[in-house]
Amino acid sequence: MSLLSIFLIGIAMSTDAFAAAVGKGATMRNPRLPEALRAGLIFGTIEGLTPVIGWALGSAASRYITAWDHWIAFTLLAALGAHMIHAGLQPQNDDDDDAPRRYGFWALATTGFATSIDAMAVGVGLAFLDAEIAVVAIVIGLTTLVMVTLGIMVGHRLGGLAGKRAEIGGGVLLILIGLAILYEHLGGAAGIPGL
Repeated sequence: MSLLSIFLIGIAMSTDAFAAAVGKGATMRNPRLPEALRAGLIFGTIEGLTPVIGWALGSAASRYITAWDHWIAFTLLAALGAHMIHAGLQPQNDDDDDAPRRYGFWALATTGFATSIDAMAVGVGLAFLDAEIAVVAIVIGLTTLVMVTLGIMVGHRLGGLAGKRAEIGGGVLLILIGLAILYEHLGGAAGIPGL
């Protein structure tokens, strides 16, 4: 597998995480670069580990992962998106106007896992190729770290224009990512006769 192919896999696997980071960044007030890097590190670590897990599972589990990965990702993203929409619709407490919005480790890790389910399925596929899984995992992890860090910072800029309701937009974005994953997987199955 060429380095260009590995880099393109890294970009492809980090796009969901980037979109989720834009949504999260839109709801944060004045995120500092260390906060954005922290989110990038959490997402990047998870995104880098999931293809290794998929690769380790190998062919024995591939049909189970590929059969359910889109449903798992959709459910997690839709639930997180619905929570963000609900929070965005709540009346804003004027005392909290200057309070910065922060995301805890588990909120970031759950979102990171939800956006990395496809990377696990890719890892299963890589088990059948002559691919250096360590190199692929590092590239995916580093690409995701950069993309999520940028997503948080870009999302914050967009969120400053939109105000508190940006959280609703971030929630909708997460749901749309889940729907896109679902559509991609079910759309491919729809073309098969008998399904």
